[in-house]
Amino acid sequence: MSEAQNNTDTSQIDAETEKELQEFLEVSETDVEALTAKVAELEAQIKDTQLRAQAEIRNIQSRAERDVSNAHKFGVEKFANSLLDVVDNLERALAAAPQDEANKGLIDGLQLTHKAFLDALKKFGVEAVDPTGQAFNAEFHQAVATQPTSEANAANTVVTVFQKGYTLSGRLMRPAMVVVAQ
Repeated sequence: MSEAQNNTDTSQIDAETEKELQEFLEVSETDVEALTAKVAELEAQIKDTQLRAQAEIRNIQSRAERDVSNAHKFGVEKFANSLLDVVDNLERALAAAPQDEANKGLIDGLQLTHKAFLDALKKFGVEAVDPTGQAFNAEFHQAVATQPTSEANAANTVVTVFQKGYTLSGRLMRPAMVVVAQ
């Protein structure tokens, strides 16, 4: 092969290569724009997913904190409910005890024990609901009977309390059993 023929072949290859390279670059620019748009779309999706995941984590943390708080507040509920029967029995004993000098020591002991129980319950957030004379509230009272209205009692007020109600940190444990004026 001669040098002239070699130069012609080389220039022909260079022209073809340059043409192919030019076409490749044009396609590549189009592809780059499409790929850039796809990358931007994927980045937006990732950011959205990340924000949603962070929000879900915050929700889980606040839910867990609320559950722990409620467990601390209301963890003694079953135990306190069982102690309410003891308080009721002490109140019945105080009401039934004859009020004379011979029983004064017994009554004083019952009163002190009753007060100690109520103080212990109060220490853990248990409060008595004694609605005598108050308006009937179905959220805290359970009407077991009605009584005709008298001059002393307005309609829809609590006349008599058969059994006190109790709340634990503001949540009802047991409604008060009451007689309501009609």
